[in-house]
Amino acid sequence: QVQLVESGGGSVQAGGSLRLSCAASGRTFNPFAMDWHRLAPGKDRDLVARIMWITGNTNYTKSVEGRFTISRDRAKKTVYLRMDSLQPGDTAIYYCRAGSAVRDYWGQGTQVTVSS
Repeated sequence: QVQLVESGGGSVQAGGSLRLSCAASGRTFNPFAMDWHRLAPGKDRDLVARIMWITGNTNYTKSVEGRFTISRDRAKKTVYLRMDSLQPGDTAIYYCRAGSAVRDYWGQGTQVTVSS
């Protein structure tokens, strides 16, 4: 069984930075990709950034391009999301997801609040 645990959320002022981490546990962990998604009040959960586990190729939703950076440490089974120049519109619960051939796994979420 794979479990994902996020950490690193918090409250910052606009223009600030945070780094989220998502650590995977479980003997069998072989995703093809890991993502960060976010759920803002009154909105649908949206994909923010994705990284391919083997190649490290990344893609981002347009609203975060140039401000957020997704990375991974395969040895630690951890994916990160560095968030710079945070804006109030980035306020949301951030979830990580691991996609595999068998099923998707989701973390419990971590709150990010950006004040103006």
